[in-house]
Amino acid sequence: MPRYQPADSLASPRFAGVRTFARLPCIQTTEDVDVAVVGLPFDTGATFKVGARFGPEAIRSASVLLRPYNPELDVHVFTTLSCIDYGDAPVVPGFIQESHATIAATLRPLAEARVVTLCLGGDHSVALPELRALAAVHGPLALVQFDSHGDLWDSYYGGQKYTHGTPFRRAVEEGLILPERSVQLGMRGPLYGREDLQMARDMGFTVLTTTELLSRSPHEIGDLVRARTGDGPVFLSFDIDFFDPAYAPGTGTPEVGGPTSFQGLAYLRACTGVRWIGGDVVEVLPALDHGQITAHLAAQVGYEFLSLVALARQGS
Repeated sequence: MPRYQPADSLASPRFAGVRTFARLPCIQTTEDVDVAVVGLPFDTGATFKVGARFGPEAIRSASVLLRPYNPELDVHVFTTLSCIDYGDAPVVPGFIQESHATIAATLRPLAEARVVTLCLGGDHSVALPELRALAAVHGPLALVQFDSHGDLWDSYYGGQKYTHGTPFRRAVEEGLILPERSVQLGMRGPLYGREDLQMARDMGFTVLTTTELLSRSPHEIGDLVRARTGDGPVFLSFDIDFFDPAYAPGTGTPEVGGPTSFQGLAYLRACTGVRWIGGDVVEVLPALDHGQITAHLAAQVGYEFLSLVALARQGS
């Protein structure tokens, strides 16, 4: 049995104890650890509504309903993986580059120990320091991005280069990700111009709008992701606004007309056979959530990512 396991919910009630992801032990170590869940409570890279700094707390609270066995992927997640909740990275509210530095410094030792990280945002700007920490160890990464926005804009507000709308442009410039091995899924909504989608394709990304995505089966998307990412290291970035706001209302920049929770999870589950070395779930804004709808969905996304990692480990 792996060393670190969730609390047994048949022995102690789910509403008891300190809130950690899936009731995992909260400990900062890399010894005998396969996966570490890390909170990144930073949200002042947001350009519209803030409040995602409370996302990690909300996701952890909702995650107490997760159970060890995933029947959709036929994998027993927590008897395959030794998982911990590593706590939160320190951040400096209002200071994006300083926060990015502390986030990268927190994640770097985990990457060096070959611990897979699942990070809970926070706004999408936190993906940049995640990628910095992981690429410093693993080299340039393939990106699989579930999102309604490409987050490849160059700057905002008179030249500001670091916001939640720019992380992947900076990541390309810094050589952290390989666009020719990367996929963006779910793009939709009004844009500033035709070039907003085209610039991603010009960089080398495979881009599927929501309309294009929903015209394909999960099996086809899984094949596409495996073909594009190959056998190198892959990073998952999952913005909760990928889903239609009817299913994920608690987010700061919602785009109507998106996939249902059932559809989105099916597409994610299809991404088997990939060498995942890290992932995140971002942009959960609890103040706009209703009945923890968004938080429960984000917790499930994190669980499905752990399931994919477990499935790969079980297969190997």
